[in-house]
Amino acid sequence: MAERFAVRMVVDLPTDMDPDAKADLLAREKAFSQEWQRSGEWVSIWRCVGEYANLSIFEVRDNAQLHEILSGLPLFPYMTMEVTPLTTHPSDIKA
Repeated sequence: MAERFAVRMVVDLPTDMDPDAKADLLAREKAFSQEWQRSGEWVSIWRCVGEYANLSIFEVRDNAQLHEILSGLPLFPYMTMEVTPLTTHPSDIKA
């Protein structure tokens, strides 16, 4: 059974980053994240209004797979993350 996690990712790029390097990094990040979204493990991604941050939901086989995905992000060196394991709520009508 898949394990679910909510992951809040805050990005802090250097202000003096070369514009071409930044554009390349962001393009690689988008391609990487969309590949995992298409696979189904990265269930959803939400922008945090007013911040360079997102909240994402993952359904993965285990902690190791989540670590593989997160550490593989091209923006990983510039991110602070908060990972929260999730489980079904007893009041969820879909459960």
